Amino acid sequence: MAYMTARKRAVGLGSARTGTEHHWQMTISSYALLILTPLFLIAWGPMLGQSHEAVLTHFARPFPAIVTGLMLVVGLQHFRQGVQTAIEDYTDGVTRHLMIVAAACVSYGAMATGLFALVRLAL
Repeated sequence: MAYMTARKRAVGLGSARTGTEHHWQMTISSYALLILTPLFLIAWGPMLGQSHEAVLTHFARPFPAIVTGLMLVVGLQHFRQGVQTAIEDYTDGVTRHLMIVAAACVSYGAMATGLFALVRLAL
């Protein structure tokens, strides 16, 4: 008879051995997006339909630039983890690995492109 707690028995279990960590990462990024989404809409929404000069001056301020950067990073990281979970659930073999790598490349590429565009706007 083993005298182990329920947590000790659960640690390291699962096919990938990272299910709990992935769950917490998704939960934390969900809460972050819950806060960031309204802030992003407040920071970004008034600029729809404005002139190029107005957009440049708006994003030169720290609040809109920081909120937009955080939204890009957290949102695309959450997207990457969610797509990875869907890929792991519905594919197998080499296809799984190639699709996970492709999803990561698309996510990080979009993140880098968005941050580069934001820096160009802000500076």
